[in-house]
Amino acid sequence: MAKAPALAAKKTDDDLDEGAETAESSAPVKSRMPGKKIIMFFVLPALVLLIASGLGAYYFGVLTTDETAESGKDGEHAEAAVVPAVVFYDLPEILVNLNSQGKKEAYLKIRISLELENAEAPAAIEPLIPRVIDNFQVFLREMRPEDLSGSTGMIRLKEELMRRINLSVQPIKVRDVLFKEMLVQ
Repeated sequence: MAKAPALAAKKTDDDLDEGAETAESSAPVKSRMPGKKIIMFFVLPALVLLIASGLGAYYFGVLTTDETAESGKDGEHAEAAVVPAVVFYDLPEILVNLNSQGKKEAYLKIRISLELENAEAPAAIEPLIPRVIDNFQVFLREMRPEDLSGSTGMIRLKEELMRRINLSVQPIKVRDVLFKEMLVQ
């Protein structure tokens, strides 16, 4: 009797293996991707690309409505009529020795032009030029050659000169300080 259960167990394992083989051979092979993978790999990137291209077209002005296009044209004509004439005033050449702290002496030669707000400003700024030159020389003598190196040094110098000149000629507004020549030696 001991043989009968072992035979039955063996037979059932063989039956299961045969049943698995017949189930595998009769089942069709799935070659489609699951829905989540389709969404993740095709739909989402296409949606992101569509949104990004739409935002880019809007940002660069490709997508404009008739109202915005017309208002932009009117705004351009209005700005062209309102833009004032540019007035420049050349300061005399400034030559200062820089703060080199015991090293070989370094000099700065600079020519500056000021952009003023209106045509009457040069006549009003003329009597204040000695004050402007004095403020510039005091500031420039404390500069080190390293402070003037590179574009960031020039931008910082420009900003500081703008601040100082607008304080010196208070009622008159200077729009910009333009470097005509700058030589550090």
